[in-house]
Amino acid sequence: MSIAINYKNNQIKKNSLNLVLFVDEKFNILTLKKHILRNEYSFISDLLKVKDLKKSIIHFDINSKKKIILIGFKKNLSINSAENLGAKFYDKFKDLRQNIFYVNSDTLPSKSANLLGHFLHGLKLKSYKFDKYKTKKKTKNISIIVTGKNKPSLKDQLKFKAIEEGTFYTRDLVSEPGNILHPDEYAKRINTLKKYGLKINIYDEKKLKKLGMNTLLGVGQGSIRGSYLVTMEWNGLKDKTKPLAFVGKGVCFDTGGISLKPAKFMEDMTYDMAGSAVVVGLMKSLALRKAKINAVGVVGLVENMPGGNAQRPGDIVKSYSGKTVEILNTDAEGRLVLADALTYTEEKFKPKLIVDLATLTGAIIVSLGSEYAGLFSNDDKLSNQLINAGKNVEEKVWRMPLNKNFDKLIDSKNADMQNINYVGGAGSTTAAQFLQRFILNKTPWAHLDIAGMAFSKYGGALNSGGATGYGVRLLNKLIEDDYE
Repeated sequence: MSIAINYKNNQIKKNSLNLVLFVDEKFNILTLKKHILRNEYSFISDLLKVKDLKKSIIHFDINSKKKIILIGFKKNLSINSAENLGAKFYDKFKDLRQNIFYVNSDTLPSKSANLLGHFLHGLKLKSYKFDKYKTKKKTKNISIIVTGKNKPSLKDQLKFKAIEEGTFYTRDLVSEPGNILHPDEYAKRINTLKKYGLKINIYDEKKLKKLGMNTLLGVGQGSIRGSYLVTMEWNGLKDKTKPLAFVGKGVCFDTGGISLKPAKFMEDMTYDMAGSAVVVGLMKSLALRKAKINAVGVVGLVENMPGGNAQRPGDIVKSYSGKTVEILNTDAEGRLVLADALTYTEEKFKPKLIVDLATLTGAIIVSLGSEYAGLFSNDDKLSNQLINAGKNVEEKVWRMPLNKNFDKLIDSKNADMQNINYVGGAGSTTAAQFLQRFILNKTPWAHLDIAGMAFSKYGGALNSGGATGYGVRLLNKLIEDDYE
């Protein structure tokens, strides 16, 4: 399914097919007299007397080829509501045979061009489908032609498109099967983003060994595929301002390693690289919209497989930070990948802040389901910024506790720490407590556990099921509101 949105300056002809008009929430159509034919106005006025006006979208079949679609905008309609309304519009009319829609922006009750922009943004986000491997595809195209004076500015059009492309790229990456998107292929795909102006550096196993990134390398050593750390830099300020840093877990497939997962639902572990996909999609968005910010994205790419060379429970490895880790469970692998990535990011780039994202624990799904990502942080200001950004784009986060009292649960008798808490309980918190040990210079840091948010079997307001792209819009909003 492809949706093309075209903006034109000329007025819509009254006899246009599939005419989309905006009214207030009470469906008062007096303002539409000059936009539709007289007989159509009388016809709609009459039918509105018996229509259910509690709905936000009402349509009228004028004849076999023409529809007039009325969309009720509330007086103080929020940005989120406008996006959800656009998604609802897509669901309602996606299968219509006549697939050209003429949207009259001059009929908006509120003269906020951004509301229309957000309406179309929601429509576009909802339209995503991953059907790359279907032999028979639905090749239907929908054309949205927007006319009138109340259109989003060119700057806003570019911003919406950049966020959509970044979100869709994240969804594409998460949706790919593990036999296609293994670490070798993933690193190659990231490298193609150079064409957007990103500076890409790929560290392969040889370079990682030289750097001493043994916790990351240990996770991938059972796989025939390579392990990588990839950095993506966007310099939108042309000065030496400290960058914002975003770090993602990229376990392209997670069997659990020697601590093998149960077979049931293991196929879902193709999305254990969703944290890294968010970082990649965000960096693409920032480059596309020429964001006035310096930012760096860092992702650790591995495949966690059992094998003759796989890491064993009981192994002790030395991290890039110099701290040693006892591996009690090879299925607690994401924190090992992030450990080296976090310390390297802090030391190499000296960022203003670090936000990491990972499908880290099943425990966070027990805590928060699929409504909130778990937020753990050493900084109240950064936490509040993320919470507010999440509310603004409906990609919500909920702050969870970090406390030194949890440290005893991950202290090891044989090394500086162990990678799981064998006592039980506080699974997500002890994982975050583990990560915090690799922030060495007190950089403001936040960890987002997105295990319940990255993939949805039933779909959400702005996605139709599958990979959600959760996090791209959240972090873009954080940057836009607080740092740009």
